[in-house]
Amino acid sequence: MAEPTVRFLGGVREIGGNKIVLDDGPDRVLFDFGPAFDPRYESFYVDFLTPRSTSPVRDLLEFELLPWLDGLYSKESLGGIEERYTEPSVHAVFVSHAHADHAGYLKFVHPEIPVYTSEGTRKILEANSKSSPTLKYGEHPWKALQPGKPVKVGNLEILPFPVDHSVPYATGFLVRTSVGTLVYTGDFREHGPRAPLTRSFLEAARAEEPKALLIEGTRAGPDPRKNLSEAGVRSALDELLASTAGLAVVSCYPRDVDRIRTLHEAARDSGRTLVVPAKTAFLLRALEGDPSLPLPQPGSDPNLLVYERSKKKLFAWERPLLEGAIGAQEVRRRGRELLLLLDLYQFPELIDIRPEPGTPFVRSMSEPFSDEDVNDAVLKNWLGHFDLRLHQFHASGHCSGPELEAVCREVSATNLFPIHTQHPEAFRHGPGRYCPPEKGVAYLVATGEALP
Repeated sequence: MAEPTVRFLGGVREIGGNKIVLDDGPDRVLFDFGPAFDPRYESFYVDFLTPRSTSPVRDLLEFELLPWLDGLYSKESLGGIEERYTEPSVHAVFVSHAHADHAGYLKFVHPEIPVYTSEGTRKILEANSKSSPTLKYGEHPWKALQPGKPVKVGNLEILPFPVDHSVPYATGFLVRTSVGTLVYTGDFREHGPRAPLTRSFLEAARAEEPKALLIEGTRAGPDPRKNLSEAGVRSALDELLASTAGLAVVSCYPRDVDRIRTLHEAARDSGRTLVVPAKTAFLLRALEGDPSLPLPQPGSDPNLLVYERSKKKLFAWERPLLEGAIGAQEVRRRGRELLLLLDLYQFPELIDIRPEPGTPFVRSMSEPFSDEDVNDAVLKNWLGHFDLRLHQFHASGHCSGPELEAVCREVSATNLFPIHTQHPEAFRHGPGRYCPPEKGVAYLVATGEALP
C-alpha cells in the first residue's frame, strides 16, 4: 500500500486559502477549503465582474484561482465542464473554523461528501448563510466534531481539539496515519481568552511524537503592527472611554465574539450601552446558551442595543431583532451614553449620525487579511472627512513569530510544513526537517520527501 502523503493545494506562500489533501492508501480527506486573500483574484474578477453562478468552478479554474481535485466538486458547480466530473473520491472534509478563507468554497463540494466541523462552527456558518446572501456553504451531510473524540475515515483516525482563535469554536487536528501522527494547527493563538485550550492541544500533539507538523504562520516574518492581549484591549478601552465625554465608535471583525464581549463589558462598566449592527445581534442570538461562551443577548441585556440603519427593505431575519432598536437620530442625541459598533461597510450611517469632531474611532482589528476589511486609504478618507480620531486596539487571532518558534520547539515534529504564511523561511531554523511546500506537490508524511 502506498505511503501516506500530504498535498497543499492552497495556503502556500499566501495568507488563507488552506486546502490540504491527505492520502493514506485508499483513504483521502481534505482539511479546509476556502479562498486565499490573493490579489490575483482581482486581476480577473472585481466588483460586479464575478464568476458565473452557472459555472463558478469552471470560471475559477480557468485562471488557476481554484485547484483541480478529482472527486471533489459537485456536477452543478462544474457547469460547462461536466465531462471532468467524477464520483466523490474525497471521503471527508474537515473544517477548522468559520472564517471564509477556510470554509468559503464548501459550496462547491459534492453534496454527498460529509463535512466535519465543531458544533459551534456549524452554528456560525448557519448564521452567516442566513444573514449574508453571499456566504453560502452548500448542502452536505454535516457531522459534529466532539473534542478529543476520534473520527474514523477508513484507516485514518482524526482527533479534533478546540483551540483559541479570533472566532470561537476553532479546531486543531491530530491525524493518526499508517506511519505516525500528522498535526494540523488550523489558525490558532496562545494569548486569547481560551489560551488553555491551545495549550492542551499542543501538549497532546507533543505526546504523539508526530511525523509532521502543519503550522500556520500568519505573523511569521516582519510584523510591525502592535498587538495586545484581549485584556490589553480591555484596558485600553477603559482608559479611552473614561476620558471621552461624547459618543465613541468602534469597529471589529463581525464574528470576533470575544471582542464583542470585551466591548460590551467595557461599555457597561463605563456607564454606556453597546450598540451593535443587526448582523452582530443575529450571531449573538445564534450562539445563545453555551455556558462556556456567555454572550450578551439582544432584547434582554440592558447594556446592549441594536442599530437600525436606513434601508428600503428588511430581511426576515432582521425583523425580530429591531424591536427597541435605535437609529442615527437617537445615537446622535444619546451619544455620551453609547459605544457604537459600526460595521466598516455601514460607514454611510456617519452621514446621518454626524459625530462631533474629534470623536474617537477605535479600529479593533489589525491583520489585513479579511474579506470584511476596507482599504486603508478609504478608511482614512472617511475618518478625515468627519474628523474622527483613530485608535488601534487589537489582539491578533494568530501567534506571534516568537510564539510560533516556541510551538515548533515544543511539538518537535520530524517534518515541519509552514503554511498560511507569506514568510515560510521564518521557520527555516526550527527543529525537524524544514519542508516549505510547493503547491500541488505530494510529500511523504514520514520523511517530508517530495514525490516526483
